[in-house]
Amino acid sequence: MFRDALLDALALVLPVECAGCGAPDRSLCAGCRAALAGEPQSHRLADGTPATSALDYEGPVRRAILALKESGRTDVARALSVPLALAMTEAVTGPRGVAGPPVETLLVPTGRAAFRRRGYDPLALLVRRAGVPHARVLTQIRASTQQKHLALDERSRNRAGTMRATRPLDGRRFLLVDDVLTTGSTLAEAARAVRAEGGEIVAAATLAYTRKRVQHPGIHSLNVS
Repeated sequence: MFRDALLDALALVLPVECAGCGAPDRSLCAGCRAALAGEPQSHRLADGTPATSALDYEGPVRRAILALKESGRTDVARALSVPLALAMTEAVTGPRGVAGPPVETLLVPTGRAAFRRRGYDPLALLVRRAGVPHARVLTQIRASTQQKHLALDERSRNRAGTMRATRPLDGRRFLLVDDVLTTGSTLAEAARAVRAEGGEIVAAATLAYTRKRVQHPGIHSLNVS
C-alpha cells in the first residue's frame, strides 16, 4: 500500500518505534492499532453522572497513552483520538444519551506544572485531533500530589477543591472529558466546580478506564464483564 511505503521511507529518515509494543519503524504497529478499536463501556460515577470509556487501560493501550503523556509521543495522538471521539459520541447519543439543549465539550484541566514539563496538553491535543471544539471554563487553582500512589479515599481528598470555573455557567450543559477513568475523583472535582457556578454535567467520557480500580463502591460499572 502507498501508506505503508511512505511510512517505510519516513522510517529511514526519522526512525521510530511502536508506542504500544516497541516494534521498529511504526508509530503504532498494526497489532497495537487494532487494540485501539474502541468498545465503549458504561459506568456511573458516585454522584450519579453517566460515564463512557472507550478502552481498557492495559497493555498497548496503556503504553500508548503513557507515551503521549510522558514521552512526548504526539505522533500517536491521531490514532488515540479515534476511540476518544467514539466514547464522547456514545456518551451523548448512545442508548443512555442525553436530550435537551446543546451540550458543550469540557476538558478536565491540566496542571500548570504538567503543562510546562510537557509543553502541551495531551487531552486537548486528542480532542483537537478529533476535530471537536471545546469550552475553556475550568482552571486548576491548587496543585495536587500524583494520584497513582494514593488509596481510593485519599484520591478524593487529594483532588477536592483543586478546580474552579472561570465564569458563571448558568444554563450551560457540558460533556466532561478526561483521558483515564480510575476512581472518578478527578471527574467528580471537575463536575463540582461546574455545578458550583450553575452549570450542568450531563455525562462524562474518557479514552480509557482502569478496570480493577473502577470496580469499587464509588463507581458502578454498568456493562463491564
